[in-house]
Amino acid sequence: MPDWRGHHPGQHVDVRLTADNGYQAVRSYSLAAPARAHTIELGVQTAPGGEVSPYLNDALPEGAEVEVKGPLGSWFVWTPHDKGPLVLVAGGCGIVALMAMLRARRAAEPTNETCTLMCSVRKPEDLWYAGELAAPTGTETIRVLYTRQAPCGASRSVGRLTAEDLEGVLSSSEARCSICGPTGFVEHAADLLQYLGQPPDTIRTERFG
Repeated sequence: MPDWRGHHPGQHVDVRLTADNGYQAVRSYSLAAPARAHTIELGVQTAPGGEVSPYLNDALPEGAEVEVKGPLGSWFVWTPHDKGPLVLVAGGCGIVALMAMLRARRAAEPTNETCTLMCSVRKPEDLWYAGELAAPTGTETIRVLYTRQAPCGASRSVGRLTAEDLEGVLSSSEARCSICGPTGFVEHAADLLQYLGQPPDTIRTERFG
């Protein structure tokens, strides 16, 4: 990305592809990490029958040019300057935007504030960034919830995110909660947090689908 001016964790870009016949398609994708020089990183899940994601993942040749607009979005942004405990709740590939926050937190000065990342996936092979998540640092806590198939030895039964899952991570009403994932998951998680007494103005959501 020549002349990229940088971005904040939680922002996204619009990617536009143009076919030879002039047909255009635009899709939004979260930025997975702070920019490194002129390079940005996106996380793209292939949508069966989709127009854009299968092409980006399977057919886009190295060196091809695509149009990118951004960075976009400010409501969902978190930076290390934001104070208070951090609670990140991801549904499937919604972890991309939250991974940007986690990476930015790891790159900043150490802090005593806690950070909990809870990621809900169908089965173990659906967990993105598994290698990075396997090694929490400092005051981080990483929890993976499986909804259909859990690995051997898992302490939690398969199933949807519950109030019990979230109850133990809300150590303070000052916690900042960021939720990202499919619309149904995000609304369910936000409802659970409010049911547990989390103030609505401390909950930020980013949804898709």
